[in-house]
Amino acid sequence: MDFVSDGLAHGRRFRCLNVVDDYTRECLAIEVDNSLPGLRVKQVLPRLAEMRGLPASITVDNGPEFAGKVLDAWAFEASVTLSFIRPGKPVENACIESFSGRFRDECLNELVCLHASCQKLD
Repeated sequence: MDFVSDGLAHGRRFRCLNVVDDYTRECLAIEVDNSLPGLRVKQVLPRLAEMRGLPASITVDNGPEFAGKVLDAWAFEASVTLSFIRPGKPVENACIESFSGRFRDECLNELVCLHASCQKLD
């Protein structure tokens, strides 16, 4: 799991929580909102568990949403290990970092280019 942040044309920021299966490389969820605290992250996981079951381990970075008490309590109750990468070492979570880069290039940046093109035409 990891976050991608971006901004809308009028300047408002938003975040995307991307959840990718490391084994199949399948994107299981993209949750989008202005704010995605640990409680919102926790709410996504039971929905995924209903669809696919729970993994033995989830690899995350050391952001406050993942390192907070809410997600830790959920992981303990669900018997899921949270595997934290070392700070400053995104290569340890290469699958999600690769997905997030492609997601930004193919989805988010595409929208920016479309907006810029529309402005030039007007």
